[in-house]
Amino acid sequence: MNKITEKLFGSFDVASVLANPDFKEDSVREVIILSMQLERRNLSGLWRVDYLLIFYYYIVMNTVKIGIIGIGNMGSSHSMNISAGKVPQLELAAAADAIPERKNWAEHNLPSGVKIFSDSRELIHSNICDAVLIATPHYQHPALTMEALSAGLHVLCEKPAGVYTKQVREMNDKAEKSGKVFALMFNQRTNCLYRAMHDIVTGGSMGALKRVSWIITDWYRTQSYYNSGNWRATWAGEGGGVLLNQCPHQLDLLQWICGMPSKIRAFCHNGKWHNIEVEDDVTAYLEYPNGATGTFITSTADAPGTNRFEITLEMGKLVCENNTLTRFLLAENERKFCKTAPGGFDKPECTESVVETDGKNEQHIGVLKAFTRHILYGEPLIAEGKEGILGLTLSNGMHLSSWLDSTVDLPLDEELFLQELNKRRAASRAK
Repeated sequence: MNKITEKLFGSFDVASVLANPDFKEDSVREVIILSMQLERRNLSGLWRVDYLLIFYYYIVMNTVKIGIIGIGNMGSSHSMNISAGKVPQLELAAAADAIPERKNWAEHNLPSGVKIFSDSRELIHSNICDAVLIATPHYQHPALTMEALSAGLHVLCEKPAGVYTKQVREMNDKAEKSGKVFALMFNQRTNCLYRAMHDIVTGGSMGALKRVSWIITDWYRTQSYYNSGNWRATWAGEGGGVLLNQCPHQLDLLQWICGMPSKIRAFCHNGKWHNIEVEDDVTAYLEYPNGATGTFITSTADAPGTNRFEITLEMGKLVCENNTLTRFLLAENERKFCKTAPGGFDKPECTESVVETDGKNEQHIGVLKAFTRHILYGEPLIAEGKEGILGLTLSNGMHLSSWLDSTVDLPLDEELFLQELNKRRAASRAK
């Protein structure tokens, strides 16, 4: 029961009606139900007008007012979705961008009641928002998150959590002490296929992890893409290439589903296929604490590209490709079969099937809904902010391994990584 309904109704089960996520979208039906419940309980002194006032009180007082910092590709998309009412009980109250063209776009395309700022810090300290969504360049994520938390705001930050783990760790510590909600925009976790993989692997029904392989090369980019901004694909502007710009979701999913490896050996090729200073082609080898191994391969130059995520476990394997999750289930644990089968060429019986899911894949809208309902009702987030450091550790580890031309152990030497990154930032050139 949320605080408002508890204040109004005590322990009455009408709270379950008010907590309905579709309440705002079907208000007439819900108010009628509310009226009937109140009348059955013979609550005197409440007239019909009171029911409407209760409804108004619920909607107005149970709304999260959010400001968006950064009105680029993602920020503008989020602002339009929220303004269109796609996220119940989330209201766009403000937006900020230092670039005049983007500020002008916001002034002409967002609702008139949205306050537009040219300075993100002015928005943070304006006292008109309950929360902020940060959609700025990567390096700014931790600093803006920490300032917003210090100002008493809840924070939803776009991926990645930052560029280097040392700063992200500081951000996580700040968030933990703030008492405010801190979440990451890892919208791929809403995909029913990846949720099913997570449940199967972490649930243990198919035994321990043996091998994981993800080849994710289906985001082809031309030179024109990299030329679109003087900050793009530079160490000083973005802090990395395909690992930090395209792959944060996949690296998050990799650790969310399979856990964190203990060793990384990677080969990151800078400007192999494009005229850029950061990596556009990566092959990484992973070792896990239980002896399992993995590979992660990505590039922005494969045409056509591939997206195949394969996980081998003791009881078979999972293959996610072409929007389908296929399970190959053994009749017997492979480790036991290997030790007891009489024939040298015997193979365990295997059944192939398509994994049924709930079909839901709400993406950014799903993350925004969960963020809003966590603030209002304490419901689970899609991804807690503190989890952002895990996928970033993988990309930092891959970079560091390639820079040092050696295997890197996890936990990462964060000081060494930052030293190496700063060397590249100092030599970085704007296009």
